[in-house]
Amino acid sequence: MPPLPIRLYAAAANLIAPIAYRRVKAKLRAHGTDPARFRERMGKPTAKRPDGTLIWFHAASVGESLSVLRLIAHMGEVNPGWHFLLTSGTATSAEIVGRRLPPRCIHQFAPLDARRAMRRFLGHWHPSAAIFVESELWPQMLQETRAADIPLALLNARISDRSARNWKRFPATSRHLMGHFNLIHTQDARTTAHLHDLGLRHAYTGQNLKSVSGPLPFDADDLARMKAAIGQRPLWVASSTHPGEDEVMIAAHKSLLADHPDLLLILVPRHPDRATAIAALIAAAGLAAAQRSTGQELTADTAIYLADTLGETGLWYALSPITCLCGSFTPVGGHNPYEPAYAGSAVLHGPLFANFAQTYADFDAGGGARRVANAADLAEQLHGLLTDGDALAVMQERSRAFAAAQEDMLDEITETLTTSLSLPGHTNG
Repeated sequence: MPPLPIRLYAAAANLIAPIAYRRVKAKLRAHGTDPARFRERMGKPTAKRPDGTLIWFHAASVGESLSVLRLIAHMGEVNPGWHFLLTSGTATSAEIVGRRLPPRCIHQFAPLDARRAMRRFLGHWHPSAAIFVESELWPQMLQETRAADIPLALLNARISDRSARNWKRFPATSRHLMGHFNLIHTQDARTTAHLHDLGLRHAYTGQNLKSVSGPLPFDADDLARMKAAIGQRPLWVASSTHPGEDEVMIAAHKSLLADHPDLLLILVPRHPDRATAIAALIAAAGLAAAQRSTGQELTADTAIYLADTLGETGLWYALSPITCLCGSFTPVGGHNPYEPAYAGSAVLHGPLFANFAQTYADFDAGGGARRVANAADLAEQLHGLLTDGDALAVMQERSRAFAAAQEDMLDEITETLTTSLSLPGHTNG
């Protein structure tokens, strides 16, 4: 029998499911999602189940969903008879992932964590195995899946020290939740140690799944148009900025303009809905900006190009030889450094990167990335790279090599999942 907290949670979740559905439906409608797909959140399918082996991947939102696309594609290449179902909970993830699905892969919105919704979902899809990504752990989703004799795996798990302390306050509940998994793959040794402390000895440390995500896609025509608009101007990208970081990027860029008057900054906010506030910061700094979402043209007078759109990050990485990866100057924990590395962009980053602590340490040590402390330090490092083309070329090559070194993980994780989940098919073992 599940521990008392799980039973209480399940009773409450089942009771409020109709209210929760109204809330998520309103969010989907506000985003412009096709109303026909709303019912997926109640476990009602909008696609037919393909015949044969179907592997279900579940991810929380955009980052987690994108991180598994390369793995799904590889598993499909190794096992051409397999099909895949990818679920996520947000409208943004559905929009972005929907344009990048690998062959034989279907996207659906994840059902709410309610008994009836889960049973409808599982009754239609009958997945051969379920693979959850990172920390999206819904009690009834896990329980109902296991009750249907579907083997489960958890990929890329990460638990912060704070979360681990909370988990250890309720060890029986934690063991019950995590005990549903046949396999627990963690992205760092710290998470593995926390899980071992809870008695989950089958957890093991592997490479971060995001390391094999591959280069982000982009539109070749857009790249050609941007190159034509920029011409011979030097440029750098500030990617995935959060509140408090835009000011750092703008200040660094403004100071650089004294020595590099034609320098262009492409500023990419993590959340494009902040564009109006960022445009005001740029104007207050006395700099000319063009905003991509409104179709403003990039001209010779544009000091900052505000790239406030979704799904175009790959374009900016392909365009720029230097990326300052944000989410690391405020306590966000850092963002995926492999994405600019695959594009061969030299990476600068702030000092706060707990989400990728070992990755950033290795990246810096390999020479493809550098840590900077603040706006002045960032400007100094950028000035050095902008004035020393040989040093920049070396850093770009080391960045690209760092990403390429991760590729062997695809074969390894495919074989591990196939074996651990008792799936029919081929491995490269």
